[in-house]
Amino acid sequence: MDTAKDIKDFLMTRRAKITPEQVGLATSGRRRVPGLRREEVAYLAGVSAEYYIQIERGQVSGVSDDVLQAIAAALSLDEVETAHLFDLARAATTKVGGKPSRGPSRKVPQGVQALIDAMVSAPAVVYNAHLDIVAANPLGRALYGAVHERQTEPPNLARFIFLDDRADEVFPDWDKAADDAVALLRVEAARSPHSKAVTTLVGELATRSIEFRTRWAAHDVLAHRSGTKHFYHPAVGDLILRFESLDVTSAPGLTITGYTAEPGSPSHEALALLSSLVASEQGREAAAADEERHPEPGRPR
Repeated sequence: MDTAKDIKDFLMTRRAKITPEQVGLATSGRRRVPGLRREEVAYLAGVSAEYYIQIERGQVSGVSDDVLQAIAAALSLDEVETAHLFDLARAATTKVGGKPSRGPSRKVPQGVQALIDAMVSAPAVVYNAHLDIVAANPLGRALYGAVHERQTEPPNLARFIFLDDRADEVFPDWDKAADDAVALLRVEAARSPHSKAVTTLVGELATRSIEFRTRWAAHDVLAHRSGTKHFYHPAVGDLILRFESLDVTSAPGLTITGYTAEPGSPSHEALALLSSLVASEQGREAAAADEERHPEPGRPR
């Protein structure tokens, strides 16, 4: 990753979104840029124009946290964008041979698997920061069945969204799913700038998908904490589900995402049907396994 270029592009795309009127600056005459000029950002942040230009070029060595916070405030960055700016600055001043970036965590603590398995009426999956689905309960695996079908374990959600021709069927609101996936990978790329796993994944997706390249160039970032997601499952139809995401403190880099439906809604009925189908399939598998262990007398195994 070219961190200096990422800093430049991130700051440029952020100031392009802010108009002078939004931050209380008077304007006159024709403007050549859609948002704030660099000099205006410098003024709002309380630094010289020359110093801000240096920062926007990615030259952030020695830049204090207070200055970065002032720039974030000038650009009206939200909490996630501000953290991303700090991550980029940290990455730019960390040598490749220094503290290693964390690799993609794929080992799920036994207690985490037991926890999501106990969520019998709610789909639950465990992601790592590279959007690998590293664990799921039976209902979660059914919900993401198509993602598992064509990929080796662990399947990667971003790879499915951008490279599988069924993605827009599984995720009817495909644009939002695609935007979210890229924004989450942007956050991880800044946190782990020297990670071979994220570099390889981003390189593959950028090479094979123009939709990914376009979104990657936007430099949008996101924290996937809660919200709604639209699924389509061939056995039960549309499901609009609420989700909550929780970091696994015992395994940094892993996140549990659980899904629920609005009580009494069509999605609630569809989720109940999916749960029933999963339970029936589990029952058949258990019966077959028991028959394998204890065949009827005289019946060939």
